[in-house]
Amino acid sequence: MRTPIAQVTPASGSAEIAGWVHEVRDLGGLAFMLIRDRTGIIQVTIPKKKVSEQVLAAVKAVSRESVVRVSGPVKAIDKAPGGRELVPESIEIISLAETPLPLDVSEKVPAELDTRLDARFLDVRRPRVAAVFEIRSAACYAINQFLHDAGFTAITTPKIVAAATEGGTELFPIAYFDKEAFLNQSPQLYKQMMMAAGCEKVYEIGPIFRAEEHATTKHLNEATSIDIEVSFADHLEVMRILENLIIHTYGYVEKTCSAQIANIGVEDFAVPKAGFPRLPYAEAIEIAKKGIEEPIKYGDDISPAAERAIGAEMGGHYFIVDWPSEIRPYYAMQHENDPSICKAFDMMHPRMELSSGAQREHRYDRLVQQIKQKGLNPGSFEFYLKPFRYGMPPHAGWGLGADRLVMTMLGLSNVREAVLFPRDMHRLVP
Repeated sequence: MRTPIAQVTPASGSAEIAGWVHEVRDLGGLAFMLIRDRTGIIQVTIPKKKVSEQVLAAVKAVSRESVVRVSGPVKAIDKAPGGRELVPESIEIISLAETPLPLDVSEKVPAELDTRLDARFLDVRRPRVAAVFEIRSAACYAINQFLHDAGFTAITTPKIVAAATEGGTELFPIAYFDKEAFLNQSPQLYKQMMMAAGCEKVYEIGPIFRAEEHATTKHLNEATSIDIEVSFADHLEVMRILENLIIHTYGYVEKTCSAQIANIGVEDFAVPKAGFPRLPYAEAIEIAKKGIEEPIKYGDDISPAAERAIGAEMGGHYFIVDWPSEIRPYYAMQHENDPSICKAFDMMHPRMELSSGAQREHRYDRLVQQIKQKGLNPGSFEFYLKPFRYGMPPHAGWGLGADRLVMTMLGLSNVREAVLFPRDMHRLVP
């Protein structure tokens, strides 16, 4: 029976392993193979005068990244990976890899990101890359666990919709039988409808689609969003939930993924401390003015350069609050004492925005008025507005980018490194 490589020890006596040939070295009378599976790497030592002809033939025929099954006694040896080696009694080549390889899995020869993504199946064989997705999996588990334990109901909303859900134009049209439809840019309106359904606390982790013509290191046209909506809550309450979620997720990753963090080479992994600062938008603009050369004024969106300047000043995760109503979506609730600002927020990492949210306007007449103020036609939102006429509770929520969360958590230089098969302006395969 196959034993995972991490569990193979000299105390095992003998073992049967299966995995990929990470490296082959032939030193004349002695040959070495490093065999890799998802749990680790083990050295297979082949003393040519002491092994069978079958083993010698396999060693001669095998190529790097071939899949093999090897069995034999395990011995302690200090210089080998994990302090042990396997001396083969048999080597079976299960699947022979072609040569040359599209990229070097041992990472002795570096590869550009495009080359890596073109051969992602090989790229993820690299322990450092695999570690990113093991951590992403752990983070998603922690997020699901946190929200489930907090009493949230997991929901699934449509990704094919009849019209823009947020009033934007950055949509991918698709042919839907004899109609035109679009890929949804957010579950926003559907999760609000679930507040009218009496669900009170819902969340969804799923894909969103934005037809934005961005070619940056932090934008994708298909992304994974973590969304929540909470009834009888204001923006301050859902900000607290978001802060606690981030701290919990970092803590879970630190607790369960120490080997993966070390594999990636993250030396300064730290769980954020509670009490993320709340920075008013107006103050954020003033910080940006001092930190960047490009002009920026109150009422402007915050550019990437401004994000970095503000982030350098703040030093950790923080919220930007009290945004101008004019530049936030129609569903953001305006402050009663000053309608020019609204109860919207962005949660920021020093490098970039991670999340956007708000308390929503739940009063039908005011919501219709705010839709009109944005130059939109309320008639186009009839399916969305209808629940507001039949008893809609106050509610608030946010959306958090899973890809950016992993990117910033691990200090990756490009969001595509945090996504198995990214979709951007130029990439539709694999």
